[in-house]
Amino acid sequence: MELFDNLALGFGVAFTFQNLIYAFIGCLLGTLIGVLPGVGPVATIAMLLPATYALPPVAALIMLAGIYYGAQYGGSTTAILVNLPGEASSVVTMIDGYQMARKGRAGPALAAAGLGSFFAGCVGTLILAAFAGPLTEVAFKFGPAEYFSLMVLGLIGAVVLASGSLIKAVGMIVLGLLMGLIGTDVNSGVARFSFDIPELTDGVGFIVIAMGVFGYGEIISNLSKPEEEREVFTAKVTGLMPSAEDFKNMVPAVLRGTALGSALGILPGGGALLAAFAAYTIEKKTKLRPGEVPFGQGNIRGVASPESANNSASQTSFIPLLTLGIPPNAVMALMVGAMTIHNIQPGPQVMTSNPELFWGLIASMWIGNAMLIILNLPLIGIWIKLLSVPYRWLFPAIVLFCAIGVYSTNNNTWDIWMVAMFGVIGYVFIKLGMEPAPLLLGFILGPMMEENLRRAMLLSRGDWSVFVTRPLSAGLLAAALLLLIIVALPSIKSKREEAFVEE
Repeated sequence: MELFDNLALGFGVAFTFQNLIYAFIGCLLGTLIGVLPGVGPVATIAMLLPATYALPPVAALIMLAGIYYGAQYGGSTTAILVNLPGEASSVVTMIDGYQMARKGRAGPALAAAGLGSFFAGCVGTLILAAFAGPLTEVAFKFGPAEYFSLMVLGLIGAVVLASGSLIKAVGMIVLGLLMGLIGTDVNSGVARFSFDIPELTDGVGFIVIAMGVFGYGEIISNLSKPEEEREVFTAKVTGLMPSAEDFKNMVPAVLRGTALGSALGILPGGGALLAAFAAYTIEKKTKLRPGEVPFGQGNIRGVASPESANNSASQTSFIPLLTLGIPPNAVMALMVGAMTIHNIQPGPQVMTSNPELFWGLIASMWIGNAMLIILNLPLIGIWIKLLSVPYRWLFPAIVLFCAIGVYSTNNNTWDIWMVAMFGVIGYVFIKLGMEPAPLLLGFILGPMMEENLRRAMLLSRGDWSVFVTRPLSAGLLAAALLLLIIVALPSIKSKREEAFVEE
C-alpha cells in the first residue's frame, strides 16, 4: 500500500502544469537530439545544465530525465532512416532497421522501435518504483567504508562493461580519477596539481569535460569524415503499422529485450549501450522461424529487441543513482551534477528528505514515455526533413550553443578554452578507440572515493582492516575481485568481445 501512496504523491507532483511542460520540453529536446547524428544525450544534458540553475529542482531533473530517455527514442529514427546512429546505443538498430527502410518498410521499423521502447520504458519505471524503497533501506546501513567499497565495485563494473579494450577502459578510469584530484584539498585547504594557474584551484569543471569530450569531440570526429559518409537517405515512409506477422515476431523479442535491459541498466557502467548490444546478440542466437528474414537483411526482431533493451536500461539506471548515490553511467553522472547544483545530495536520504522530488521524478517517467509515443510516430515526417539539413550548417550552431552554455556557468573565458582543449582530447580518444564514459565516471567518483576513504581511515584511526572487517564492505570488495577474475577468464573475454561486435 505504501508504494501506491508514494506513487499517488509522485503523480500529484508530476501532473502540475509546470512539471508537465518541463517533461514535454525534455522529451521533445531528447527526441530532437537523438535524431541529430553525433549529438548524444550526454552532450545535450551537459549543454543544458547551466540552464537548469534558475529552475526548481524537481522541474530541472524531470526535464533532464526526459532528455535522456527521449534520446534513446530519437536515436532509432536516424539509425533506421539514414544508417547513422543518432545515439550510441542505436548502433545495433542500424543493422536491420536501415535494411528494412531500403526495402520500403521504414514505417513498420519505426513503429516497432517506438512501441517496443514504450513498453520497455513503462516496465523499467515500474521496476524502479518497486525496488527503490527496499534498496534505500539497505543504503542507510552504509558507512564511509561501505561507500568506498561500493565505488570500487562501480569503477570495476564500468571497466568490465565498457566496450573495447579493458586496458584502455582502465586507463580512462585512472585518468578520470587523477583529474578529480586537481583543485583544493578539502582537508588541508592546499591547492593540488593546479600548476600555479588560479583558475585550476577550484578544479576542472565537470561541464567543461563533459561538453568538450562528448560534444566538441563528436563534432570534430564527424567533420573529419568525407561528406558523402554523412549523406542523407530520405526514404518515403509509407504504411506505419507493422503486420500481424511482424507483431508475432516482435512480441517475444520485445519481452526478451525488456528483461535484459532492466537487469543490465542497474549494473555500474552498463546502461543502454551494453543492453542494446547484448539484446541483439541474443536475438541472433535465437532460431529463425520459417520464412523469417535473416538478421542483417531487415529482420524486425533486430530493431524491436535492442530498442526495448536500451529504453528499459535507461529507466533502471536511475535505481543506483537515486538509492545509493552512485551514477552507473555517464548520463547519470551528469544527473549527479544537476542534483549537486540544486544542493541535493544524491543517495538514500533523497527519498526521505525530498520525497516530492524522488516520486515526482519516477511518476514523470510514465508521463514522459506516453508523451514520447505520441510525439514520435506523427512527427516522423518532420524528423526526416530535419535530417536533410546539411551538417556544415548544423555544427556551427552546436559549437556556439556549447560555448554560450560553458561561459554562462562561471562567466569565464578560461572555460571556453578548456572546452576546446577537451574537444581535441575527445577526438583523439575517438581515434584511439577509447571510450570516454569511464573517464567521466572516474572524475565524478574520484573525489567521493577520496572523501569516504579519508573518513573511514579517520574513524578507524588509520586501521586499513576496516574495509574487510565490516561485512557489507568486505562483501562489496569480494564482488569486485570476483568480477575481475571472471572477466580475465579466456572464455568470458571472448564472449565479451563478441557482445560488442556490431555485425
